[in-house]
Amino acid sequence: MNHPHEIRPDLDEGIDRKVLSQLRARFLRLNKGRLARAMEGLSTRQQGVLNLLPLFFHVNHPLLPGYVSGATPAGVSGFEPDANALADAQRLTRSFAYKAKRGNPPQPIHGLFLMGSLGTLAQAEQSDMDLWVCHAADLPEGELAELRKKCQLLENWAATQGAEVHLFLIEPQRFVGGERERTLSSDDCGTTQHYLLLDEFYRTAIWLAGRTPLWWLVPVYEEANYARYTETLLSKRFIRAEDVLDLGNLSHIPPGEFVGAGLWQLFKGIESPYKSVLKLLLTEVYASEHPQVQCLSLQFKQAVFANQLDLDTLDPYVMVYRRIEHYLQARGETQRLELVRRSLYLKVNKKLSGLSRQRYTSWQRDLLERLAQAWGWDARQLALLDSRSQWKVRQVEVERRALVAELNHSYRFLGQFARNQNAASRIDQRDLNVLGRRLYAAFERRAGKVEFINPGIAPDLGEDTLTLAHSANRKEPGQSHWGLYNGTLNALEWDHFAPIKRCRELLELLTWAHRNGIIDSSTRLARHPGSSDLSEYELFNLLGSLQQSVALPMASVSEARLLQPSVADEILLLVNVGVDPLQHHRDLNILMTTERIDSLSYAGVRENLVLTLDQVTLNSWNEVQVQRYDGEHALLRCVRDYLNNLGKGAHRPRLRVRCFCHNRAQAIAQRVEEVFVQAEALLRQGLNSRYLIQVQQHTHVLELLEGSTQLITLDSQDALLAYLGEERVEYSPLHLDGNVLEDHDLALVLPQAQPQCIQVFYRVQESWADVYVLDEFNALWQQRLPYHDDISLLLPLQRFLQSIVFRRDARLPLDSLQAQGSLDILYYQLLPSGAGRARQVEARQAPGVSVDNPYYEVQAIIQAGAEDTLQVTLYCNQKEFSELEHGDQLYAMVAREIIGQRREAQRYRCYITDLDLSDLLADGLGSSNLHLRYKQDLERALNQALALA
Repeated sequence: MNHPHEIRPDLDEGIDRKVLSQLRARFLRLNKGRLARAMEGLSTRQQGVLNLLPLFFHVNHPLLPGYVSGATPAGVSGFEPDANALADAQRLTRSFAYKAKRGNPPQPIHGLFLMGSLGTLAQAEQSDMDLWVCHAADLPEGELAELRKKCQLLENWAATQGAEVHLFLIEPQRFVGGERERTLSSDDCGTTQHYLLLDEFYRTAIWLAGRTPLWWLVPVYEEANYARYTETLLSKRFIRAEDVLDLGNLSHIPPGEFVGAGLWQLFKGIESPYKSVLKLLLTEVYASEHPQVQCLSLQFKQAVFANQLDLDTLDPYVMVYRRIEHYLQARGETQRLELVRRSLYLKVNKKLSGLSRQRYTSWQRDLLERLAQAWGWDARQLALLDSRSQWKVRQVEVERRALVAELNHSYRFLGQFARNQNAASRIDQRDLNVLGRRLYAAFERRAGKVEFINPGIAPDLGEDTLTLAHSANRKEPGQSHWGLYNGTLNALEWDHFAPIKRCRELLELLTWAHRNGIIDSSTRLARHPGSSDLSEYELFNLLGSLQQSVALPMASVSEARLLQPSVADEILLLVNVGVDPLQHHRDLNILMTTERIDSLSYAGVRENLVLTLDQVTLNSWNEVQVQRYDGEHALLRCVRDYLNNLGKGAHRPRLRVRCFCHNRAQAIAQRVEEVFVQAEALLRQGLNSRYLIQVQQHTHVLELLEGSTQLITLDSQDALLAYLGEERVEYSPLHLDGNVLEDHDLALVLPQAQPQCIQVFYRVQESWADVYVLDEFNALWQQRLPYHDDISLLLPLQRFLQSIVFRRDARLPLDSLQAQGSLDILYYQLLPSGAGRARQVEARQAPGVSVDNPYYEVQAIIQAGAEDTLQVTLYCNQKEFSELEHGDQLYAMVAREIIGQRREAQRYRCYITDLDLSDLLADGLGSSNLHLRYKQDLERALNQALALA
């Protein structure tokens, strides 16, 4: 149904000049309201800048700012300065007198437009002014050069008036053809966003002077017929060409633009996530509608044609929010919607709580208050958001979970959209891979990696006073841990408070607190060492060493470094943290008075003074990792890993060895450093580190036979299946001898094996299915699972395998990855289904990991514990659950969390979606088969707990 005041100029029924004049007047009336709002938010001097800029482009005067020469293009189409602008100009220079040019002088400046946040809900004191200067197409290069210089001079002058102005020269004909000289806004990623930038321009632009957009006069229903419609308007003189300028239409947006726009916003979102959430979600909304995208600028134009000119309703940020709100409500994604609301509120930054609401009033605050009331926010919610500048660790960690989940969702969405639409060019795919590595470096969890929890969420996490306490862990009998608490607590108090963070080892805790700025130079630390030997002197020096090796703030990571696998830049080795070696080796005290003692060997006594090593590594991707070595072979294992990680390249990390224990600290540090220097010298001479140091490898990684082809003659089916499931270290084709598997599904599966891929086979048996996986080395994994349909059977496995492949790819040079590609994941069905012998294998499409179907993320990190034990930490939708905190109740607690998040009461299976085993593996990789085996064990424990919950 048409709106009663809607204008519908139709080519077939005839176009009325009066109607077109009415339309232009509507746009100008709305424009006037937006300009008034923009002025209201500016200081007096900034208002003067905005008033004067059209005049400065209209005339050349030696005494006015921006003057280059009398030959600089000047003259704005149809412009005459008003009294206010002339008065402001004369205040700048008393001798200036404006004289209107007679006749028909050239007016090469066709239009001046503000675009961006000015005049919108999100305008702030620090908002910059992006001004498009549209000019004639026939300007010679020399005149263009003068105009560019004038723009630079005007930007410099505006800065002296407290205004950040960016002037962009636009030649409309070239712009329509997709050509432009430079980025066209301070938030523009370049030429890959032509139509999305035009969409933003049309819905945010404030006309200052000159010609008005031809696009204003074209009905939305004629957008696809834009060229014919505008040609008719001009050729039949319904409008005069000298009154309008044409920047193009929005009838079609190439899918690659959504990829480009999303990449740019994700890149910015890693450091400033709140600012990017709205634009990322709008990109997702548009992409989800492709190819029938109804841009917000078209919605805006439709409202003007319908004479719906309410400034609040048509506010660009309100329109963005409403579009996203409708999208997320239709999908039932309430948590994402709440994040969008918080992002909008924090972007606007007009506090609604307490005295600030009573003290300041503005149209922005009034509009924001109406929105907050509609969202059902109470005073407590508003006070929390308004105190963002004081947020500390607990609130920041909650927000980080939501923001990281959103950024990861956007990355998956962009990748899936690019694949579905074949929208990613070779350059886009490279950018996607580089961005994936940026996200991996910033947010990916793995064993020993110190999480950075504050990506632009709060300005400062530093604490004035903290308590550091070492105590027994009640959840793990016989074990102890370190806790970091707010304030100054005594030994009787801290047990009644929840720590900011707890860790098994002191250095892990201190590194986390330093990396996140929680402990800084002004923090006062109360120390309760418990059973450790930590002294105040040692604690002070440990923090000083961290500040030296992991210097803050960190420089941004260059793209060149992301193209290569990460390598260690800084290594800090801390010996005997919180441990006095002579207290542990009391029989050595008598040796202290004898001749010079080697810290690693004592006159025939086998014990040495190096009991523990904590290694802190800062790598080329700005990742900080902490690794602990203790026990009899601590130093040997540390040297082995150090040499193995050096690789064959010329790059060498800066190594610092420090020791601050009670006795012989300097001698111990010096001796350990000598060992590393000598070992590296031997490595340079060509000796392999595994021959340098004979240390038993972790038993979690199986040492297997290496060979190209195996002739299997095992007579027992059980023995054969056990052999096939053993982990391999390189691809090994198999040739079956005998009839051991004659009636088994594997008789069809094994001959299908291919290198450089992961192959998934499944056979349906009514309510269950057998799943077989041949990994990249041709090792077999198998499992029997409940069956409802192919998607529910295979999708969790596909997600898990993709996460393995992603982790593997992140460790390869990007050029070689693009050349050889990721591991393919291939699917096959064994037929017929049901009982009896399988007789054929049919290839199947990989299940689409669609972002339209959100899933519950459960990540596991497995680390080596004391005495060959394993330590498990689970993350449920970014929330951490560890054995350190929950002990043997870990799986029960996770089960309760999962059930609490489910909408349905049905107790269906839970799946591990990601798994990190890097702590168990010398090279940090490991086969898919190994990951699947750990996954199976974890899921068994988790689903047993779910059944009991």
